[in-house]
Amino acid sequence: MEPTAYHEAGHAFMATRLGARVKSVTIDPDNDDGPERFGDTQIFWKRSKFSDREFHERAVKVSLAGPVAEMLYTGDPFHPGLVAEWAHDWQAAWELAAVLIPDDRRRLEYLEQTTGELYRFMDAEPNWSAIAALADHLLAHETLETEEVRDIIRDWIGM
Repeated sequence: MEPTAYHEAGHAFMATRLGARVKSVTIDPDNDDGPERFGDTQIFWKRSKFSDREFHERAVKVSLAGPVAEMLYTGDPFHPGLVAEWAHDWQAAWELAAVLIPDDRRRLEYLEQTTGELYRFMDAEPNWSAIAALADHLLAHETLETEEVRDIIRDWIGM
């Protein structure tokens, strides 16, 4: 349960930091409408705020942020494309990055580079403390809404 909380906290943290609104984040998802999953983060992007390129770059980072937060929490440096539980996140990042980089080899390099950058960014303070605080609240309450996510992050980042 804790790795899932950190995973979803990673998505929520990065989405908030990059200008999206987190509608909700949960570690108790309703699996009636799709495949079984252990967590879910609902994100809203106001597309008019970003160019097409900016949106895709940011959305790639949000997709990879869950696996990166989980890697940081567990200490296991897995490749996000090789962990079955992260297949949905990797596929989303792959498809979003296709708009930016059509060539498969260069796209893979881009995603791997972005993963490394996220790892360093999210591991730095106060970012990691904000992610940990989100995960702690998720473990205590199972679901967080927009204002709760924003307030928790604001306590650490001062946004």
